[in-house]
Amino acid sequence: MRFKILSLLAVVALVSACSTKSDEGAATSGSGASASASTSASGSEVMVQMGTQEDLVVNVGDRVFFGFDKYNLEPDARRILERQAVWLKKYPNLSVTVEGHADERGTREYNLALGERRANSAKDYLVALGVPSGQIKTISYGKERPVALGSNEAAWSQNRRAVTTVR
Repeated sequence: MRFKILSLLAVVALVSACSTKSDEGAATSGSGASASASTSASGSEVMVQMGTQEDLVVNVGDRVFFGFDKYNLEPDARRILERQAVWLKKYPNLSVTVEGHADERGTREYNLALGERRANSAKDYLVALGVPSGQIKTISYGKERPVALGSNEAAWSQNRRAVTTVR
């Protein structure tokens, strides 16, 4: 439950940081993708360029979380990856990178290997759902790129993740 609230807050922060001017420019760009209105947590509509990282974050979800020292996909993670697979099949010309991350505990080498297993777990599930493997690259950052600072379970649980990014 805590992760859903934190994710919602992150989306609200991301949406509120966008300026209206760049959103209008994105909606009229010649990239061939259309813009879609999404409703933010504050109830206001925000224009999101379809087929972009922002579209993935706002309308699909870009990250899945793992338990301590785990790389197996829990049901919540599978649901997010299923939505990502539908989204990726809608945009077959897009390529993505699945980044594997770990919390601060453990050695650098151990966490790089764990991050790699997490990224590959997410990629393998996307491929099993019909996304071409050539559309997905993986990389592990181990514990080098935390999103939450702190030496407690709340921070650690946010850092044990795989994040899909549009390249």
